[in-house]
Amino acid sequence: MVFDPALRPIRRVLCFGAHPDDLDFGASGTVAAWTAAGVHVEYCIMTDGDAGGFDDRTAEEITEMRHAEQRAAAALVGVHTVHFMGERDGFLEPSHAVMKQVVELIRTVRPEVVLAMHPERNWERIQRSHPDHLACGEAVTRAIYPAVENPFSYPELEAAGLAAYKLPWLWLYGAPTERENHGVDISAVFDLKLEALRQHLSQHPDVPAMERYVRSQCLAKARAYGMKDGALAEAFHVVAVNAADTIAGF
Repeated sequence: MVFDPALRPIRRVLCFGAHPDDLDFGASGTVAAWTAAGVHVEYCIMTDGDAGGFDDRTAEEITEMRHAEQRAAAALVGVHTVHFMGERDGFLEPSHAVMKQVVELIRTVRPEVVLAMHPERNWERIQRSHPDHLACGEAVTRAIYPAVENPFSYPELEAAGLAAYKLPWLWLYGAPTERENHGVDISAVFDLKLEALRQHLSQHPDVPAMERYVRSQCLAKARAYGMKDGALAEAFHVVAVNAADTIAGF
């Protein structure tokens, strides 16, 4: 199904990333466009990013720094609520403990769109498929169906007042190219995307090289979607979870 926000306007979005900076690479331009249009967006970062960086800080110091970097980056694109799951960097798994937290957060926020990393490996550039990235996508995808909409999944959540919820849309970023089916023109907010990425200084020993790479990728995505020359875009694999023709069970 082609994504058409007119069928159900987007008012709330919940975005998941494996590490601080994942959302800024993959989706922060789209997020900036949403928040500028009045959409409420929240982030959830699954790991603390404690295995990242290029100096001899302790894991606790790295965690504190990366939380601060992510909050600053999120604020630049209009996101003022950032949840941190606190999983260990490099050890994320799509376990029931993680999935339950995903279900709890989705039922709390009740968004029209959940945005997450793609669960399939991208062989074009294997760095995009860090095991934590794949685990993030798998945990979110498993949680969305059936657990989020099944009151018998994690019944303690239902008992606590978090009723089952039918999510309309799942947007996945970092997808293999052949899976991408929706492009978003971010030309007007591209500078905000770069500024958000610059907040993650602990991860970028060569900021100009990072910026050149991001620009080239966004130019290529815009060309792939037939946008005007010089346009910049982000691309997603958009999945209709509960569409107009969805019936119970499938």
